[in-house]
Amino acid sequence: MSHSVVDASSAEPRPQSAPPLINGRAVQSAATQTTSKRRGFGRVLSLAVGSIGPTIVLLGFAAIFYYGHHNDWRIPKFAAITGTQETIVDDWCEDHAVPESICVECDPTLMPKGQDYGWCSEHGVHNCVLHHPDLAQLKEPPSTEQLSQDLRRATQALALVSRPENNSSCEVHKARIQFESVEAVRQAGVDVELVERKPIVESITGNGEIVYDPTRQASLASRVPGSVWTVNKQIGDPVTKGEVLAIVDAAKVGDLKTSLLRSLAEEKLQRQNVSRLTTARNAIAGSRILDAEAALAKAQADVLSAEQSLRNLGLPVQVESLRQMSEQQILDRLRLLGIPDSVRSQIEPQTLSANLLPTVSPMNGIVIKRSVTTGEVVDPTRILFQVADTSRMWLRLSVPLENMDQLAIGQTIRFTPDGSRREIEGRLDWISTSVDMATRMLEVRAVLENPSGRLRNETFGTGKVILREESEAIVVPTSALHWEGCCQVIFVRDKGYFESPESHKVFHLRSVRAGVSNDGYTEIIVGLLPGEVVVTEGSDVLRSQLLKNSLGAGCCAE
Repeated sequence: MSHSVVDASSAEPRPQSAPPLINGRAVQSAATQTTSKRRGFGRVLSLAVGSIGPTIVLLGFAAIFYYGHHNDWRIPKFAAITGTQETIVDDWCEDHAVPESICVECDPTLMPKGQDYGWCSEHGVHNCVLHHPDLAQLKEPPSTEQLSQDLRRATQALALVSRPENNSSCEVHKARIQFESVEAVRQAGVDVELVERKPIVESITGNGEIVYDPTRQASLASRVPGSVWTVNKQIGDPVTKGEVLAIVDAAKVGDLKTSLLRSLAEEKLQRQNVSRLTTARNAIAGSRILDAEAALAKAQADVLSAEQSLRNLGLPVQVESLRQMSEQQILDRLRLLGIPDSVRSQIEPQTLSANLLPTVSPMNGIVIKRSVTTGEVVDPTRILFQVADTSRMWLRLSVPLENMDQLAIGQTIRFTPDGSRREIEGRLDWISTSVDMATRMLEVRAVLENPSGRLRNETFGTGKVILREESEAIVVPTSALHWEGCCQVIFVRDKGYFESPESHKVFHLRSVRAGVSNDGYTEIIVGLLPGEVVVTEGSDVLRSQLLKNSLGAGCCAE
């Protein structure tokens, strides 16, 4: 846009007169100085007025922060603002989470602690209730007889197996955990149960296997080569001692019978010859009698050899009775030698052979294996039958090597086969003298009676070597037991818990020695008495309070 010359000239600044010079320096006039001072004061006043608002806001924020910090950022009630609220006295013990007026830790006179008997070196606990039953949280003390039985049980249990130990310098047993009320205990999720008596079993567990008793097992083979003439027993058939399992046709048997028959005939002949020569002793030379006696002796030796050979095959030969028979009678007797009457009735006389050798059972038992059929050619290297007496079986059990010192001959062993609820009991009768190189386990053996025959060979399962059985052991739920760094402890409810609504709701800490655990319960060897009440659920609340009291962190006092 164009501008006029008039406008351009009027827009130009007018030249100002130069200030006077004094000694060569410019000097402002008085009017000019007054105007400058007025302008500076205005600026300061304007800045001061403008900063009042932000300053007030900052002061307000500071006041709010101060109030919130000192009142836990809670909005005050109207009564507090108006000044009508009553003043509340602070009666809360932050250290023990109960009102300070009832805190038994801050004021021990409210609930004095009992006498501290200190460390029991015999049982390894503090304030042993077996020696000092007055310490137990019970309305009535136990009987002397019951205490005596519990002392015996504790002594045996501690001597049998190494148990977890407590630290004698630990002071955690002095702790007491207090709640404000029964409702506070309930809200904390604390649950309790009575200390009671239950039967317990302490044992060594291992994997095992049932097998046949090798001393009652037999493997049967033909004692001479031959062919199977008949088979009389099958797998699973019961047999008695001397019962025939099979009959083998062996030519060697016939040869031995023939040899015995000839030896008997020769012996008879030589005996008659000696008798005749002896009668005519005066009429003949003495050398002939000596030769006859030598021939008789040889014949007798042949009879003895043949007899022994047949006996070695299991054929019972009665030579004395055979000497009284004729040759035909001897032949008939030898032909069926060793064959029982029950089998003879099944043999046809036309097919009767003198080569028959029966295979008989040497014991009462059951045929557990058969590997032969009629007509097969067999020899002494081939097993035909296996017979086992199953009325008694063996249990082979592998147990950890570290339990070796607890094992003893005669201990009871209970075995549960896989897939069965039935428990079988036996007696430990052998402990191996060597350890398995691969598993580092120790093998033990027990004899199991099996009159019903229900046990099976090569049955796997779990066995327990019974170390100790107690019918009235002191037990608590396993959840009640805790390890506090160097001690096993249990929270015990005070016996005056329910005496009145004003009774102090206190739980005491007790050091104990634990034993075996069975079915969710743990044996307390020493440290508790039946009838006391212990915490089983919600113990984490008590343990956290214990740490807060600086007792859990410093469990072992130096």
